[in-house]
Amino acid sequence: MSTVTLRPDPRPRPSPRARPRPRTKTVLLTVIAWALAALFLLPYVQMVITAARPADELRDNAYLPAHFDWSAFTRVWSDTTLGQNLGNTLLIAAGSTLLVLLVALPAAYYTARVRFRGRTAFLLLVLVTQMFQPTALQVGLYREFHALGMLDTTTVLMVANAAFNLAFAVWIISAYIGSIPVELEEAAMMDGCGRARALFRVTLPLAMPGIVTAVIFTFIAAWNEFIMGLTLTTSPERQPLTVGINNMIGAYSVQWNQVFAASLVAIVPVIVLFAVIERHVVSGLTAGSVK
Repeated sequence: MSTVTLRPDPRPRPSPRARPRPRTKTVLLTVIAWALAALFLLPYVQMVITAARPADELRDNAYLPAHFDWSAFTRVWSDTTLGQNLGNTLLIAAGSTLLVLLVALPAAYYTARVRFRGRTAFLLLVLVTQMFQPTALQVGLYREFHALGMLDTTTVLMVANAAFNLAFAVWIISAYIGSIPVELEEAAMMDGCGRARALFRVTLPLAMPGIVTAVIFTFIAAWNEFIMGLTLTTSPERQPLTVGINNMIGAYSVQWNQVFAASLVAIVPVIVLFAVIERHVVSGLTAGSVK
């Protein structure tokens, strides 16, 4: 019985490719990016530390407290109207966003698809309204809503916030619908769809990134609004969250741990919402940039 002897392959094996070393420019940019991120995150870290600082250590110079006390997060719910203010803000932001969509969608679609006389003037007028500052219009808004009997309600803040965010929504949605080929709608209508059905079955699904961008910016603007909430509402239980946090600042003493605890509660929902739909926001903002 013969045996077979295996000889080693005389050809040299290729050496594994070494991982390329990062260039100095890449390392430098990475360090700068992390430094800027830490700089912007530092105030939020300070908010967390102050919220967890005991009341008797609020005036201490030490950066970190001797021990962390998280009771401020529970006291803001039991000792203040934070829960009611949070519910009001959710209702106001959601209602304002819904009103903006109901008005902005048909207006944006019409301006993107129909070349009517005065179209440029209409878009310019929409842009000009975006330049108005709510602070400069508070006296007129107060007198108007007082005559309508709408003061000190969540409805008045819904309408006011929707009015000031409508222009941005019309512009961003119109730009995105304008980037969608009109031939897609024409093909759908040739297959038996009407104008409205082609809009809801073809155009709006494709324009969803632009719509989501308008939704998130309207929601955040209504969530963070302060001046109109302070002027148009007076009852603490009907005021939005921003005004409720401001009411925690007393004339003679301020419990800063409770103020920062309430502020952290206020920013968490917006951060979560933005993180969930961030990719839609980026794609919506670049709508119409490439033809």
